[in-house]
Amino acid sequence: MRIAVVSLIAVISLSAGGITLPDNFKANFIQKITNTKNKTINYSGKVRFSNPTLMKWEYSKPTKKEVCTDGEALTVVDHDLEQVSIYLVSKGFNLSEIVKSAKVYSKNIYVAHYQGKSYTIQVDGKGRLHSVAYYDDLDNKVQIIFKNIKYGKGPMRRASMLCPTPKEYDEIRG
Repeated sequence: MRIAVVSLIAVISLSAGGITLPDNFKANFIQKITNTKNKTINYSGKVRFSNPTLMKWEYSKPTKKEVCTDGEALTVVDHDLEQVSIYLVSKGFNLSEIVKSAKVYSKNIYVAHYQGKSYTIQVDGKGRLHSVAYYDDLDNKVQIIFKNIKYGKGPMRRASMLCPTPKEYDEIRG
């Protein structure tokens, strides 16, 4: 799960290759992770993106957790475990760079190759992001589907992009 979360860190700031990417967006998401034994775990929640480095994932199912990044650190607040984990980000999922290398595969489908991985990006009829699929470092198939996406201009309030870290939770630094 940690690697899948780290790989979700995105930098979105431009429009390229027919894919429209906003200054910011809010959406519901479904994240499907299928391992090499074909076992699938489905996560869902809400995601917010603002400026090239701020991203916040609020997982509601199957567990409640929040994942926030500023492009340098990743904070995971797991409410079920009452635990906060903080990691330095060395390698992330850079959507703007992926989009730059994306080539049209078929109508509304793009394929990109970035840092040794292949990505499949699906857009809606208006060229807006619909889903991203790839294999993570553990050979898990990861698919993120965005629902009810709302694009915006300019940055969101920074405070809305932070993960609250309850003082009574255990803290782990990695």
